[in-house]
Amino acid sequence: MAGSQFRKVTAHSTCLLVLCLAVAGAGAQEVGLAGIMGSKALLTINGGDPRTVALGQTVDGVKVIAIQGDQAVVEIGGKKRPLRVGQHAIGTPAADGSGKIVMTADHQGHFLTQGTINGTSVRFLVDTGATMISLGAGDARRIGIDTSRGQKAMTNTANGQAMVTKVQLDNVRIGDVTLHGVDALVHQGELPVALLGMSFLNRMEMQRDGSTMTLKKRF
Repeated sequence: MAGSQFRKVTAHSTCLLVLCLAVAGAGAQEVGLAGIMGSKALLTINGGDPRTVALGQTVDGVKVIAIQGDQAVVEIGGKKRPLRVGQHAIGTPAADGSGKIVMTADHQGHFLTQGTINGTSVRFLVDTGATMISLGAGDARRIGIDTSRGQKAMTNTANGQAMVTKVQLDNVRIGDVTLHGVDALVHQGELPVALLGMSFLNRMEMQRDGSTMTLKKRF
């Protein structure tokens, strides 16, 4: 059974690992076919853990539209991408006009999503314990945020107190949702990922259903 119904790639080459990192920074979706289980595909999205996606199902903007042998065809942003087990494709999900953001938790229960701040690609971790969007110094520089006119303050983090600068972001976009004038904190040090805090989430209706979170724009 394992040989006929489940074919899984256990390791990626160095070039594919580099590709995953490059895509995460570029704002596109990187989709890999890790295996086939009958009528289901085992997909990795943006370097995340493999997820089982049934034929016809859509996850994080990626739809499985065909499965045959060790191949699958996925649709990303309206474009069909054929994949063999072990292959990866890059695409940009299309906005669906619904004004909603749908995310699926990783194996640790975290919700990660790709978005933009002032037009620059950013990887977000949903954090309801963060009062505002929080950015590391490197992300802030990459986005081009001017902290010289911001308000300096101290904030409590998991590693103790840290110096931050409060700024206002021109726009934050995730999927089909764009918010303007969103408050954020820029840390002096680095953060492993930007935190999608309550300055964004308070302007959304938030619904949790098992491993799925749906955000819908309030205003």
